[in-house]
Amino acid sequence: MPDAGIQEARFSFTESAARRIAKLRQDEAKGDAMMMRVAVLGGGCSGFQYQFDFDDAVNDDDHVFERDGVKVVVDDVSLDLLAGAQLDYKDELIGSYFAVENPNATSSCGCGTSFAIG
Repeated sequence: MPDAGIQEARFSFTESAARRIAKLRQDEAKGDAMMMRVAVLGGGCSGFQYQFDFDDAVNDDDHVFERDGVKVVVDDVSLDLLAGAQLDYKDELIGSYFAVENPNATSSCGCGTSFAIG
């Protein structure tokens, strides 16, 4: 497993995202062992889209990121597409949502749910 500092540079998540994941885990009675899995899948009108789900298993190709007792899991393939990205949770007048600030995304569709990588 790579050095934690190197891992942090590859992907991170904000305090706001950690708080929201912890709250969702509590509200849905998921238990402290549950982790948020962030994956990049093919699809959407721009080519790729993010998937967020809870998982209690760590696979051989997974990388685990931790903050404030909350864990986020990203697989190898997704991590390549998320290099340098940060997961955030935004609570705005128009709604609340997880957002990925991904420096590799060269464009996104009008609805904001999919993105392209140059």
